[in-house]
Amino acid sequence: MLLQNLLEYFDLTSWLICIFLFLLFTDIIRNINPPNFPPGPWRPPFVGNVFTGVDYKTIDKLYKQYGDVFSVRWGSSKTVYICGYKMLKEALVTQLDSFIERPVIPLFDKIYKGRGVSLSNGYMWKMQRKFIITHLRYFGEAKKTLELSIQQESVCLCEAFKEEKRPFDPQFYLNTAVSNIISVLIFGHRFDYHDESYLKIQRTLVEAVSLAGSSHANLYNIFPFLFNYIRGPHQKVFANYFAILDFVKEEVRKHKENWDPSDPRDYIDAYLAEMEKRKSDPEAGFDLDTLACATMDMFEAGTETLATTMRWALLFLMKFPEIQKKVQAEIDSVIGQSRQPTLADRPNMPYTEAVIHETQRMGNILPLGFPKRACKDITLGGYFIPKGTAMTTNLSSVLTDKNEWETPDIFNPGHFLDEQGQFRKRDAFMPFSAGKRVCLGEPLARMELFLFITSLLQRFTFSPGSGEELNLEGQLGFTYTPRPYRMCVIPR
Repeated sequence: MLLQNLLEYFDLTSWLICIFLFLLFTDIIRNINPPNFPPGPWRPPFVGNVFTGVDYKTIDKLYKQYGDVFSVRWGSSKTVYICGYKMLKEALVTQLDSFIERPVIPLFDKIYKGRGVSLSNGYMWKMQRKFIITHLRYFGEAKKTLELSIQQESVCLCEAFKEEKRPFDPQFYLNTAVSNIISVLIFGHRFDYHDESYLKIQRTLVEAVSLAGSSHANLYNIFPFLFNYIRGPHQKVFANYFAILDFVKEEVRKHKENWDPSDPRDYIDAYLAEMEKRKSDPEAGFDLDTLACATMDMFEAGTETLATTMRWALLFLMKFPEIQKKVQAEIDSVIGQSRQPTLADRPNMPYTEAVIHETQRMGNILPLGFPKRACKDITLGGYFIPKGTAMTTNLSSVLTDKNEWETPDIFNPGHFLDEQGQFRKRDAFMPFSAGKRVCLGEPLARMELFLFITSLLQRFTFSPGSGEELNLEGQLGFTYTPRPYRMCVIPR
């Protein structure tokens, strides 16, 4: 009887208002912050701060407003942002085991499904990480072949540059060069610079990484249940990554056809052997699906970030020709023109090392790092962060921290030189992040940057194409990259 009276009393508008108020009340209750939770901007109901930009410049503004530790709500989930060198060191180094998990990132979870290394957690992550570290060392440093591989690729890159008689965009030459190093490690072979099928994979990767930072992709991460049914750049991201995954799976298939367990040629062969050993330990995740995801992870990480760093390096060297000349003078003094650069030269070339490090600092390729998740209740900067809360490290705020760098907004190799002109390490140099989730490819990246850059500057002088305006303001996708430019190479 009461229900019948209510139905007669309320019209459609009244019911809609009641439903809205109920949902609003539920949203408010569900999203009440725990005591002493990090502050942040006002969070509108239902959507949170979805209209607040997620780019690092917006995050830097919030950092100035709310301090080293603050929070933002994306849809129904909250993310804590950590800024400045001291606070990042506290979070990633001092509290070493506090942020070693990854949150679920819908955009990538659709592809990786929690497999591989970058996006896995727990026991699987530990075992996969241990295997990668061991075998990168085995196929690289232990066999002493990695340096030779980079030297040989440097020759190929220089020859490709030499063939260009007009101003050209170096992007895909650089992408192919650096990806060939990781390809030799994981696939056992390199690719030709003019291999159209491989260039298509490179273009697919570049496009995917760029679109992964688009507003549609960010909205997908916030409302995946809705954007699964909406067309947009996020759907192109999926298509591109699945195309790269198919490319990797084809490489795995070829390896299985002529695999000899007693003679591992590369990372895939070693992984196939580990799969046999780990059949009784399924929780470790050694299977073909994880192999494909881990290999794609390594291929992407070993290509995009390093090639982008190389593009920044050439841009800075053209923008500051006096710095380019000083690097060339050091190369001429230490190495000369009669032999190739070697890693043994690195300790004797402090200025070159300083320029490479300053390129990484100013290039700021991953300004917001990669999200992490609190694996336990944590107190940081006096604030309480509950277990399971997503966390993003503002690496850009560290690389430009005014308390750590003398001229944070200026390209200045002197940041990495002492009074005697010798190279000095800087604790606030964190382009690879820090802690247990630090980039595993850091040693390889350091080797490649030194050998590629010294080889190129030994052979060439770089200058912008006629009428080319060199813009140091980059463009933000998932990574922060230089805007396209054309350059001229002049043989020395």
